[in-house]
This record gives sequence, C-alpha cells and structure tokens, in this order.
Amino acid sequence: MTPEQFLAKIAKQAPAPAYLFVGQEGYQRKLCREALMARVLPGEAREEGFTQVDLDERSLNEVLDDARSLSLFASERLIWIGSAELALPRRMTAAAADEADEDGKPMESSLAAYLKAPTPGTVLVFECSRYDFVGDDKARLERVEKFYAGIGENAKVEFRHFTPETSRHLAQDLARKAGLKIAGVELAALLEAVAGDAGRLASEIEKLALFVGSDRPVTLEDLRALVPNAAQATIFALVNALGKRDRKTALRCLDILVRDGEYLPLALTFLGTQFRLALAAKEARISNAQQAQSYFQRIGVRIWRDRAEQVIATASAFPRESLSRAVELLYDTDKKFREGYKDDQLVMELLVLALTAN
Repeated sequence: MTPEQFLAKIAKQAPAPAYLFVGQEGYQRKLCREALMARVLPGEAREEGFTQVDLDERSLNEVLDDARSLSLFASERLIWIGSAELALPRRMTAAAADEADEDGKPMESSLAAYLKAPTPGTVLVFECSRYDFVGDDKARLERVEKFYAGIGENAKVEFRHFTPETSRHLAQDLARKAGLKIAGVELAALLEAVAGDAGRLASEIEKLALFVGSDRPVTLEDLRALVPNAAQATIFALVNALGKRDRKTALRCLDILVRDGEYLPLALTFLGTQFRLALAAKEARISNAQQAQSYFQRIGVRIWRDRAEQVIATASAFPRESLSRAVELLYDTDKKFREGYKDDQLVMELLVLALTAN
C-alpha cells in the first residue's frame, strides 16, 4: 500500500503485528514512522516502549526472541528493525545453514512462526531502505518482499520517489500550510535546487517561511541567500532570457553569477542541456509541455513540468537551424573552458551575444 493508505488505515484501525517498509523515499517514511509511533506509544509510553535495532548488529532470531519477551515496564512495544534485507540468506550453502534457527529451520520459517502467534501489544516494523524499485535493485527488492511475504500485502508499505508532478504538489501544499507565497520561476528553482528530495524540500520551505514570512512572495534573491544550490535559479533565469532572446536580462543574470562567484562551466552545462532538449523537441515536432514530458520520459529523460515549459519556450524562440548553431556555439565555448581561457566571464558574454543575435 501507499504511505497515504497506511496513514489513513492506522488512524482508523489497530496496528498490525508487523509491517514491511520498502523503498528509499525518506520523507513519507518519516511521516509514517511518527504516525505509527504516536498510535502505538502515545505520550510517555514512547520512552520505555520503543526499541530500535539493526540486523547488521543482531540476528533476526534475536529480534524475534526479544519481541516474544514481555516487558516489565511497557505493555505496548514498537520494535523498529533496520537493514531488513540482511535477514536474507546470501547464498544457499553453509552460510544459509548458519542463518537457520536451532531446529535447523531457515529464519524465514522463524518469522512465519512468530506471525502465527504474535505477541499482543507488540508491533514490528521491518525497514528496507537500501533498494529502489527500478534498475538492478528491483530484483533484490523482490527477494526481500518474498522473504517477508508472511507479513502480508496489506502490511507492506512502498516508499517510492516523488515524481516531478507529485513533488510540485507537495511543495505547493507545504507552502500553503506555512503561509509562504512562492510560485512560478521561484517554485521551479526551489524544486531543482533540492533535486526533488521531499525531505530537503520540507526543510527549505520551513526556513523560507521563517525568513520571508507571509507578507511578501519569495524572490530568487531569497533562494540564493538561504537554499543550497539555489544559484541554479539564476541559471534558469539566464536560460529563460536566452530562450526569449532577451540580451539585457541574460547579461544581467550572467553578471549576478559572476558576482556570486559561481562556477561558470556549470552554468554552461545547464545551458547545453537546455538547448539540446529544445533541439530534440523541435525535431520531434513537440508543441507543448505535456507532449515534451511524455516524449522525454519515453526516451529515459525525466524533466519537471516547468523545465518542459522552458524547453518548449526555447524551441519556439529559435528555428531549427539556430538551435543547431546554438549547440555548436555551446560546444565551442566548452572547448575554450577546457583549453584554459583566463577570462571565463568574457567567454560567456560572447556566447550570450551570439545566442541573442537577431
């Protein structure tokens, strides 16, 4: 089930004897952990009833023995077991035998035996945050899920990474709750600065709310002052200016980057990506942001909605021949950087002049 379903379920029903938390997304896992802890161990019960262990330090059998024992100080217990993937036999050899219980049964059977008669008032959470749902991790995660299948699908919670769309919705929701006025370019810059990480996003919005307050909207200057990597906001403003062939704004953005001491080859990398995507969109005859997102996702390139709009704006501002020429100019500029030109600002200014020429 999803984290949202889990939160709704424990709000209405008693917790299950055991849960399996899988996936690398940390923000929602933290919310689910806090909600489960509040449900099982309200108030002062948390101090005596909460136990956190890691299967890197203790075996699964030791954890299950601890779960079976009754505490003298807590009638309700929550045992959080990290590195759940380490319970799996690494290979079906002597090592697997070593990971069996005293009766020679594999630990998978030990877990199944516990789940048939779980200790009343005790909730186990097996957390596997090492593997993701895609790529090489997918098969490993499936093995973990198979090992813990006895817990049941209704007690398995999947923590998947936020998509660009859900990250944007989360940012808008957090900003609204914090009374923070942020939208448009500033919101896109914030999402890019935190790379879609929901935990960082929540932290940065909290900082911005304290710094800016609710009386005025967030500006790019606020982001540069508070958010790590938010100098990218100026880079995106530069991209937008170039896409509109606004030479004055583009040169002003470049001047801000220089005064802030930013590494100009990094800005060039962003520009190069922007114009290559715009050229690809032009050749594919893509006309709107939704088509751009779908097209690039099919070829393995995930981009934000705002970035897709920037790409379409750039593709619309330049004919195909000009985009091809821009990619060549970006390549030549990158070559100059690699050859050790002393004045990076002059090199970038020449690029801006060439890209904004009529």
